Amino acid sequence: MKAYTLNSFAKAINGGNPAGVVLNADNLSESQMKKIAAIIGFSETAFVMKSKVADFKVRFFTPTEEVDLCGHATIATFSLLANKKIIGIGNYTQETKAGILKVEVKEHLSIMMNQNLPTYYEILDKDIIAKSLNISKECFVEELPIQIVSTGLKDIIIPIKNIEILNSINPDFDQVSKVSEKYNVVGYHIFTLETVENSDAHCRNLAPLYGIDEESATGTSCGALSCYLFKYKKIMYKKEKNIIIEQGYSMNKPSLIKSSLKVEDNEIREVKVGGVALNIQEIDIEL
Repeated sequence: MKAYTLNSFAKAINGGNPAGVVLNADNLSESQMKKIAAIIGFSETAFVMKSKVADFKVRFFTPTEEVDLCGHATIATFSLLANKKIIGIGNYTQETKAGILKVEVKEHLSIMMNQNLPTYYEILDKDIIAKSLNISKECFVEELPIQIVSTGLKDIIIPIKNIEILNSINPDFDQVSKVSEKYNVVGYHIFTLETVENSDAHCRNLAPLYGIDEESATGTSCGALSCYLFKYKKIMYKKEKNIIIEQGYSMNKPSLIKSSLKVEDNEIREVKVGGVALNIQEIDIEL
């Protein structure tokens, strides 16, 4: 059967986060989808099906597990559908295990996907996180908490003082996995407000519990980070704000993730994340 690969959130052709996409996946079993995701070998592969409640149903698999939602695989999916002229510029819905979410196809095939409104969970002990990252807790931004945040998937949001420290982090992936499992999160989203290209934040993402030591662009995590930055007054505005987040630079896969928050009465009313996908490739999979 045919599958496709695309680089989502790419700043350049060598950047972004590769995702697999399989169209017309209605007749595939869960075990077949897991096998295909493992063969493709990217952090996530999306399987597109018919839906009775939305324009499309999409399921997402890592090489080892199914996950409720994946931002960069959503961008890849709708970029592929648009490139194949299955859809055009406009608004669509996708049925996922995180709920029915809106997706907008904009000019130049930029894709923006709605996420859930933020949920802020527990604040974690900095010593435990520092140990798992092989750094001292002095590397963290003192006035900001390490906190679990979700706009569809739970991540631990971790503030680091500067890019130099961020890029030098050599994690203990076994410990990161254990902490992630203990707190029922996908992984760590580590960020600094110091950036390369005058963006709003620069980050790295670790998800070894799901077979992904490091990921070059994570849409859902950056949605959660945007809400965290708003909550702790690191981005200030009244109605609507577009946020640019850099990721993947430590992996030589430069990526830019766009996030958009709508705010009323100092409350977030809508969260969107998006970007472009480049480098569409078609591959054959033998089951």
